[in-house]
Amino acid sequence: MAASAKRVEQLDRVVIRFAGDSGDGMQLTGDRFTSETAQLGNDISTLPNFPAEIRAPAGTLPGVSSFQVHFADYDILTPGDAPNVLVAMNPAALKANLAELPAGADIIVNTDEFTKRNLAKVGYATSPLEDGSLGDYAVHPVALTSMTVGALADSGLSKKDAERAKNMFALGLLSWMYSRPFESTLRFLERKFAKRPDLVAANKAAFQAGWNYGETTEAFSVRYEVKPARMRPGTYRNITGNQALALGLVAAGVRAKLPVFLGAYPITPASDILHELSKHKKFGVTTMQAEDEIAAIGAALGAAYGGALGVTTTSGPGVALKGETISLAIALELPLVVVDVQRAGPSTGMPTKTEQADLNMALYGRHGEAPLAVIAPKSPSDCFHAAIEAARIALTYRTPVILLSDNYVANGSEPWLLPSVDELPDLRVEYAREPNTEDGRFLPYLRDPETLARPWAIPGTPGLEHRIGGLEKADKTGDISYDPANHEFMVRMRQERIDAIPVPDVDVEDPEENARVLVLGWGSTYGPIGAACRALRQRGLSIAQAHLRHLAPLPANLGEVLAGYDRVVVPEMNLGQLASVIRARYLVDAVPFNQVSGLPFTAATLENMLEDVVKNG
Repeated sequence: MAASAKRVEQLDRVVIRFAGDSGDGMQLTGDRFTSETAQLGNDISTLPNFPAEIRAPAGTLPGVSSFQVHFADYDILTPGDAPNVLVAMNPAALKANLAELPAGADIIVNTDEFTKRNLAKVGYATSPLEDGSLGDYAVHPVALTSMTVGALADSGLSKKDAERAKNMFALGLLSWMYSRPFESTLRFLERKFAKRPDLVAANKAAFQAGWNYGETTEAFSVRYEVKPARMRPGTYRNITGNQALALGLVAAGVRAKLPVFLGAYPITPASDILHELSKHKKFGVTTMQAEDEIAAIGAALGAAYGGALGVTTTSGPGVALKGETISLAIALELPLVVVDVQRAGPSTGMPTKTEQADLNMALYGRHGEAPLAVIAPKSPSDCFHAAIEAARIALTYRTPVILLSDNYVANGSEPWLLPSVDELPDLRVEYAREPNTEDGRFLPYLRDPETLARPWAIPGTPGLEHRIGGLEKADKTGDISYDPANHEFMVRMRQERIDAIPVPDVDVEDPEENARVLVLGWGSTYGPIGAACRALRQRGLSIAQAHLRHLAPLPANLGEVLAGYDRVVVPEMNLGQLASVIRARYLVDAVPFNQVSGLPFTAATLENMLEDVVKNG
């Protein structure tokens, strides 16, 4: 592919959204464009958005699937509030996304799909391409389908099969427009369709045709370039949150010198963790797809009893089913990592949409006094480090840990700086090997004075036989006990063990050191909050930001931090769960700002709200 002779303009950032029917391959197209962009060295952030149905009716609004990618020559924090460019493969894709486009945005539209039948499916009485309703936008009509079929006329494929390659035509055109490298996409196609050489040739030809169309048509007179971002030196790869979390669990097993056992039942949006971990058997990872959620966690807890790093992955409905076994793990005081990739509820809710509404369930969703540790990653790449931290706490303090990811973090992607393995924490844990009393007995609940953790005795170790089960344990001996004083002691001890876990102090970003408003977030709100605060500071307003990774126990300095500000605002994708915790724990008038639309906050929404708080109190 020759270099273009057309005029080239420099941009500092671009937001592109690919949108089409569920069968149009928009997720694949967006993922390939993202990979090309990552290879070029831009900072990137992505937002896939797709229906829960396997195949919604073709050409309808419920069937629209989209993939948004934000790339820039500087550090970015979100996938962008609104696209500069919309690629609409049909009328449904245009109608579903039009309201979010700013005036002047580019719309590349597949004119072949704007038939009377397809227009009627989404309520268009006349074609928006002809009635003047798109006058505020730069519309680029492209006959994507027919040009793809024409480019593949000699491929031997049927017309229907040839049409399926139209997403590669669109990808070729956008790759040309934004000066993306393409070699990795061609190699990807060779791998993906390795058993079908005809499809390899067809998709590569469609990609080439899209590139050539951009090069030769007068409809696109300008190409754009976004220079690489200045980033810390090192090796990077593009990674999703689920991939990063899986690799973090692998790394934790290696650093702990323990086998990793995952018991999982497939559930959106957590299933990709199971898929990724199943690829890493050579690192001592065993994965089991169980018949249900209860069996999955039961197997993981059994593996923990047997000396492995036990892990189970799920989403909100699965956590509800796992509750009794999580309580059992708390009573047994065994290490267990429970990953909850949150989605919109209640019940089945909206499986492919995001929410942060499982915090209360993670903190309190068990019978009795059943404390455990809870942490939440802030971004896709941070899932790697959050997984290692969850494993560290579980192994060191012999407790279940709930790791609260969410759909936005799990399926979004960003560049990840590969860490040095030597810099990862040493997670090695010593099993109990011999009796722990002077008279030669083994007391399974005799605690380490520093961590308050009980010994981890592997079944079959001579002389270390001990009782397990869900009935209340007697202090030290682990015998069944109904003694009131013992129960009071064990309940308080389990809570004390969690409360005593040392977690890092919360850091505050307050560049001017004179802000009176603090924005407190957790989990995936980090990016939108950070982008909003950055924008306000650029406009001369002082505002502070703090973000929580550890939600149980909370950082020791949090109360002091909160007391240093006149107003504390807590944006959450729920109805105010963290705000309620902060109010109850610290008696601070935390102001909740809530959204439960199934979509992440936009930076603009938070910027407008926070500007009002800063100016008006």
